[in-house]
Amino acid sequence: MANTRFQQNFFQQETDGSDLILTLPDWLPEPVVNAWQILNEWPIIAALVIVIVGYVVSRIIVGVVLKAVGRIASKTKSKLDDRLTELLRRPIFLSVFFSALSVATQSLGLPGNYGAITIKILYTILILVWLRAGFPIFELLLNALGSDDRRFKIVEERTIPLFQIVSKLLLIAFASYVLLGIWGINATAWLASAGVVGIAVGFAAKDTLANLFSGFFIVADAPYKIGDYVNLDTGERGKVTHVGIRSTRLITRDDVEITMPNSLIANGKIINESGGPWEKERIRIKVGVAYGSDVDQVCDILKAIAVSHEEICIHPEPRVRMRGFGASSLDFELLCWIERPEVRGFLSHQIYMEVYKAFNEADIEIPYTKQDIYVKELPN
Repeated sequence: MANTRFQQNFFQQETDGSDLILTLPDWLPEPVVNAWQILNEWPIIAALVIVIVGYVVSRIIVGVVLKAVGRIASKTKSKLDDRLTELLRRPIFLSVFFSALSVATQSLGLPGNYGAITIKILYTILILVWLRAGFPIFELLLNALGSDDRRFKIVEERTIPLFQIVSKLLLIAFASYVLLGIWGINATAWLASAGVVGIAVGFAAKDTLANLFSGFFIVADAPYKIGDYVNLDTGERGKVTHVGIRSTRLITRDDVEITMPNSLIANGKIINESGGPWEKERIRIKVGVAYGSDVDQVCDILKAIAVSHEEICIHPEPRVRMRGFGASSLDFELLCWIERPEVRGFLSHQIYMEVYKAFNEADIEIPYTKQDIYVKELPN
């Protein structure tokens, strides 16, 4: 039915069904109709004229209309309209030009079904062009709706990947439905048999479907978001750079990208170092001193080192706690907060170095394992 309406809008077949005859609208001026009747006697020339006119009109629309819209968009503070105009430039040009190509194909009067098939191919390519352009357009709109520059956010940042996945699936489904209509394929029958095919595909691609649904659950539950530092129970630690349909990508401190299937992440333990009420993270510097040391002096030195370090947060302020009496040492712990989880290892290194130097200057002994050997009697 969709294909019949499509054909009736653009061409009609002769009674023998061998050729396609282009029908002009009744509202066209008489000089245009007369000129077309003259050109219609030479189909190749008529088709060439239509292609040239279509190309010129396409250039005019893209070069004049979109350029004027671009000038207006350039005066606004937002870059959304500028980027949107750039993304629409190619699809609009091809839409007008391919329409001219379809009209030119009809004017040629190709025998049999060659004309109809050619027009279907043209519109199939056009649908694929719009499908390809639709992905970045939807992504651009979602990022704009979730931007921090807006006074009221319509889309939360953590749900943007979920909406991106859903929008891609909807675009693919809509484009597939339109393509089936263009080629005269009954979509209802395909949908009716989709249940049986879905069961077979479900068993064949259960791992892929598990990753797909896990991706939805990860985005909806939001155990982490893009930019967070996470530790997985498999040992990986890194910054989340992408949450996709099938997998999640991490960049480690070694600048190595790790791609983890969503099903493994969803079923495992996740430690989000960037989670909590703020992104700040507390690090623990464990220090042991010898028995007999001045415990007040030890606390003062440890706190002074933390306060003087520029990478250590002042709020909350650093703290020193004595944790217990060890086998050969008094155990202390320096608790301080850092702004970024990725600098945890480097800051721990610097603080340990400063603690060692400060204890040496204050003659505070750091105990270590010693073994004394006593010779009771020397052999003869």
